[in-house]
Amino acid sequence: MKLYLTIILLLPLLGGAINAVIGRKLPRRACEALACTAVWGAFAGAVMAFDAYRTPVTVELASWLADFDFSAPVTLYLDPLSLVMTVMVTFVCGLIHLYAVGYMAEDASYARFFALLNLFVFAMLVLVLAENLPLLYLGWEGVGFCSYALIGFWYDDPKNATAGRKAFIVTRIGDTAFGIGIVWCFQLFQTVSITQINQMGFLMPVGIITTLGLLFLAGAMGKSAQVPLMVWLPDAMAGPTPVSALIHAATMVTAGVYLMARMSPFFGAAPVVMAAVAVTGAVTAFYGASCALVQRDFKRVLAYSTISQIGYMMLGVGAGAVTAATFHLLEHAFFKALLFLGAGCVITALHHEQDIFRMGGLRTRMPLTFWAFLAGAACLAGLPPTGGFFSKDAILAAVWAKGGLLYGGLFALGLLAALFTSFYTFRMVYLVFGGEGVTEVHHAPRIMETMLLPLALLGLLGGIIHLPDFLAEGWLGRFLATALTERAPHLSHGEEMAVEGIAALVALAGLAAAHFRYGGLRRTARIETAVAEPRGITAFLLNGWYADNLYRFLLIRPYEALAGFLWRRVDEGVIDDSLDRLAGGLGKTGQVLGGWSCGRVSVYLLSFAAGLALILGWLAWGMVW
Repeated sequence: MKLYLTIILLLPLLGGAINAVIGRKLPRRACEALACTAVWGAFAGAVMAFDAYRTPVTVELASWLADFDFSAPVTLYLDPLSLVMTVMVTFVCGLIHLYAVGYMAEDASYARFFALLNLFVFAMLVLVLAENLPLLYLGWEGVGFCSYALIGFWYDDPKNATAGRKAFIVTRIGDTAFGIGIVWCFQLFQTVSITQINQMGFLMPVGIITTLGLLFLAGAMGKSAQVPLMVWLPDAMAGPTPVSALIHAATMVTAGVYLMARMSPFFGAAPVVMAAVAVTGAVTAFYGASCALVQRDFKRVLAYSTISQIGYMMLGVGAGAVTAATFHLLEHAFFKALLFLGAGCVITALHHEQDIFRMGGLRTRMPLTFWAFLAGAACLAGLPPTGGFFSKDAILAAVWAKGGLLYGGLFALGLLAALFTSFYTFRMVYLVFGGEGVTEVHHAPRIMETMLLPLALLGLLGGIIHLPDFLAEGWLGRFLATALTERAPHLSHGEEMAVEGIAALVALAGLAAAHFRYGGLRRTARIETAVAEPRGITAFLLNGWYADNLYRFLLIRPYEALAGFLWRRVDEGVIDDSLDRLAGGLGKTGQVLGGWSCGRVSVYLLSFAAGLALILGWLAWGMVW
């Protein structure tokens, strides 16, 4: 097993390092082949580890941090949760790498792009496989740095560079809280081993566990773009489309969910933490779905959709249904990567046009992309019997099973978000692929469309790995049973069927509403909508509930005002002005004293006499007293 884990980590690291150092001197095909081979080699190692897996295993690869009683070696932990995450990450990232070969075919900075892509995969795998919190934090910060560099990849455009900085700064807020939690854990338990900490929660009062859980939740909020730290994700669309698929599907945004799932045995005994996670997830799911209803930019629709779906996963973790949350995490990786890559095919074909109201008629012009995208849309909307239907409804069923006023309200909010999801998903399908055709289409490279097919199959058929109990016993639940602690009560078969029936009706209602509103939309109406100025609730949702404006008002403007006061009043007005006046006074004093140096002997003798008189006067004064 040690060999397999070494292969999984070492190949992406080597691929990224080689491309970063000498990639510009290599032929483009060699650079691309190196990057893709590294990731697919890691996938092969993950498959071999999956085949050889029997029980959880801990492997120490090297010594890293050690000082007095503190020790954090490079130790990897392979259990069912980290194993399924590793297989999924390497597979989806491998497809995205192949897709990027076609998407970045005309970009001159291919070596830098593929180097960052490989390093991103390495950092995510470190995060997933880490056995101790400092090593997990290393991968956590690694994906943060690589995402910053990839979002601002085309940094010549100030908008792209600003989006990269925004993502980096906003996620740092959560990362700071997470870092404080790690240090506090070591102070309390004298260990940073995740497996040991998960077994020691009963040693501390619930209040301390609650505070630690909220610190870790803050870290998850930043990395997984949960309310209130969600504002960076829509702007992250500035990066190339493969980056959007990589960040928003399989990797970075799921890191927060993975963290809370991994630490669920530790935090599960703190009801306040679980409730906070559930409320955060439900509110975020509703927020993202409502904002996606009116977006015009193709990729921003999918970005808000990602925020919403990650919210569902957090809701599942908060309800104690960690297996259901993990199931939705895996399914979401497949169909959201599919949707982003399909959007990239459309955007490339339309010469980088991203306004969905300026598209249309692509169903016949791009049939392969259409059918693959439609499969992903059905999964996202939760239409039965797709994998997205089973994974999303498993979370809703777990929330309903919790009962009580709080979780009953969260269930209703989740259903409302599901209705919005179905509506905006098929709004997007009708506007992009339906109606009258666009005038000119430049077909994307064939390799880009080919990568859609395996993701479409996995999205549609992925539900078989965890079917509801009334149909069959789910394989994923049995496999994860040794790694995850389920705290959600089980529903009877009748109740489970009722919840799934309600969720199916909600999804179909959203589809019907989208068909009624956008199914027959004429091209003139599209153009009028595209150029119209948004107002009222439309403007409110289009601007993401004006969250950026709120943060500018509450945080940025006071900071700018304070910085301006310290700069102009204190730094320039007090410190600089005092130094300037002191320097001026010393200069004038020097000029006065310099005037005595006139070269006349009489003046010098007078000065000596005056000085002697002062000295004698001082001595006489002293003798008197």
